[in-house]
Amino acid sequence: MKETLLEVTDLVVKYKTDLETVSAVNGISFNLNKGETLGIVGETGAGKTTTALTILKLLPERVGIIENGRILFEGKDLLSLSERDMMKMRGDKISMIFQDPMSSLNPVHTIGAQIAEALKLHNEKNRTKEQLETRVDEVLEMVGIPPSRKGDYPHQFSGGMKQRVVIAIALACEPDLLIADEPTTALDVTIQAQVLMLMRELRDRLQTAMILITHDLGVVAQMCDRVAVMYAGELVETGTLKDIFTGERHHPYTKGLFGSIPKLNGESKSPLSPIEGLMPDPTDLPAGCSFYPRCPHASEQCLLKQSDAILSSTHTVRCRLFGKEA
Repeated sequence: MKETLLEVTDLVVKYKTDLETVSAVNGISFNLNKGETLGIVGETGAGKTTTALTILKLLPERVGIIENGRILFEGKDLLSLSERDMMKMRGDKISMIFQDPMSSLNPVHTIGAQIAEALKLHNEKNRTKEQLETRVDEVLEMVGIPPSRKGDYPHQFSGGMKQRVVIAIALACEPDLLIADEPTTALDVTIQAQVLMLMRELRDRLQTAMILITHDLGVVAQMCDRVAVMYAGELVETGTLKDIFTGERHHPYTKGLFGSIPKLNGESKSPLSPIEGLMPDPTDLPAGCSFYPRCPHASEQCLLKQSDAILSSTHTVRCRLFGKEA
């Protein structure tokens, strides 16, 4: 039986200002096993990045409020830790690859110095300066960058190479959990494939668990063991890769995501079936099911609070079409 690494329970996160309250994450629960990859999929504004920032306790001060929930990492409640204790966790036990490699690196420091910074902060092995330099060389080689370039600055690298540097920083201390937030969004298709292959190889070699945040179902199919579909701050469907990609019973939103993918194999000449409408305003979410205004199967029952329907031991859907249990 696989050992649980991360357990998120009934997490509620809001952004509060004097003018309005944004309901970003609305009672989500999921878990992640050691060495497993979970893909969180959804449109922009679904709450995916907020979920990742909450795990690392990096929400904006005074504005980002965790109203409810529990986040257990290796049995330890992250939300109860002090900032000093969380600093010890970040980069060492849990690392994150942020969305834009162009803005994730400090332009006035060499890439070698930025990798070494993470190692120095978590230098529990008491490495000497020479040993730290050796480790920087090892990490650069691991992501396919010649160690001779550790004295170069970020502007001297292409977008794909910058992303490799960001991955190197994230993996320098060999964390147990890597959170990758849209790691290939700013890259062209060829470089995307190279970066994904690199991440997959490093994950398998280091046995690192991963949360992959994306809107690209093709990336999910290549990288993930399990999938969580997120909409308006809720997980509307969760399951294994097989449940989501080969199963016949899905949440209408999940069906909409698949219907929006172009068919390139020539087998289907039917036009795309995009999801009509827009994501609901997070400051004024509709009652009941948040997908109700866009759903082709909507009825008055959808105005009531929805609960998860269990389709199998690995597959759940939050929709009244499936009843309470299947």
